[in-house]
Amino acid sequence: MIESKKLLPYEGEPDIKRLLAAFKREPVDRVPNFEVLIEDSHVEKFLGKYAGNTLAYGGDPAKGADAEAGRPMYPDDFIDLCEMIGQDAMMFEGGLWTPFKKEDAQGKLVQAADRSVRNKKDFDALVLDSDTQIANAVKYVKEYKKTAQKRGSKVGVSCLYGCITQTLYEFVVGMNDFMMMVYEDRPLVEEMLEVSTEHFVKLSKAVVKAGVDFIFPADDVAFKTGLFIPPKIMKEIWVPRMARIMEPAVEAGIPVMFHSDGKIDDIVEDLIDMGLDCLNPMDPYGVDYADYKDRFGDRLCLSGNMDIEFPLSKGTPQDVEEDIKKHMEVLKPGYGYVATASHSLVNYIPHENVIAYYNAIHKYGKY
Repeated sequence: MIESKKLLPYEGEPDIKRLLAAFKREPVDRVPNFEVLIEDSHVEKFLGKYAGNTLAYGGDPAKGADAEAGRPMYPDDFIDLCEMIGQDAMMFEGGLWTPFKKEDAQGKLVQAADRSVRNKKDFDALVLDSDTQIANAVKYVKEYKKTAQKRGSKVGVSCLYGCITQTLYEFVVGMNDFMMMVYEDRPLVEEMLEVSTEHFVKLSKAVVKAGVDFIFPADDVAFKTGLFIPPKIMKEIWVPRMARIMEPAVEAGIPVMFHSDGKIDDIVEDLIDMGLDCLNPMDPYGVDYADYKDRFGDRLCLSGNMDIEFPLSKGTPQDVEEDIKKHMEVLKPGYGYVATASHSLVNYIPHENVIAYYNAIHKYGKY
C-alpha cells in the first residue's frame, strides 16, 4: 500500500555525472529521473510558489511557435525543484522552433505560425531571426551554469531545440500541405529543411562552446504506426541533416539525447550511427519498451514510456507504482535507462500521482 502523499527521502543527491553515466550505460547508484517538461501547476505545488514550467517562466514554448513564453525558469527555482525530486539536470527551451518570422498587419515581425507557405515565393518572404535565438540560448546556458556553480550544486544543464520538420508541418506550411509538398515540390522542402539545419548547427556549436552538459535535439517525425514520411525519403532528406545538428556535440564528446514521438523503428539505427546516446520517449502508443531494450539496449540508453494517460492521469498512485516497477524490471538491467514520462508531467495529472511516480522511481531504481 502507498501511504505517503509527500515526496519521500531518496538516496544519492542530484548529480549530472549520474545522468551522463547512464547515457553511456555505465554503473550508477540509482536510475536517474529526468523530465522534458514539468508543467506549472506541479512546479507550484512542489515549490509553494509560482515559478513557471521547467521550459519557460511564462507560457509554454512546447505548445506553439507563436507562444510568448518569455525567459526560462529561474535557475535557483529549478535547482530547488531538482533537489526535491532528485533530478540531475535542468533543461530550458533554447529553440524548439526555427525562428522564421514574417510581418503582421502592423508591419511588426512576428513568429511565422499561420501555415501560409505554399511556394518558394512565400518562403522567401520569411525572415530568419537566427542571431537572437542563438544569443539567448548561450545566455541561459551560462546563467544556469553560473548559478549551479555559485550554489555548489552538481545539477547539470541541457538545451532543447531542433524541430526542423515539425516547425514546417506545425507552423510554416501545415501538415497536409507539407506532406504533399514532399512529393510535389521536394526541392522547396529540402531548401526549408536546409535553412533550419544550418541554423541549428550554429546553435549546437554555440551551446557546446558555452558549456552545456548534453544537448537535446527534438523533432516529432512519426505517429503510432510509423514515420510520417516514407523511410527511404526520410533517410535522404532528414537523416543527414539531423546528423549535422548532432555533430558538434558528438565531436566534442558531449552526450546527445533525442526526442521524437511515435514509432520510429525505421530511423533508430540511423540515430545510433549519428552518435546518439539516449533515445526519448519510447512512445507507449507505438513502441514496445521490452522490444527496444532487446534490440537497442546494448547500444543506447532508453528514456521514457511512462504513459501519461494511464496510469499517470487516470490511474491510482498504486497503479503508478506498479507500472514503474514493471518498467524497472525490464529497463533497469545494464544501467542504460532514464526514468521519464512518455510526454510531460502535464497539469491534468493528479499531483498525488506525480508524487507516487517520483517515490516509486527512487524506491525501485536503486542498484
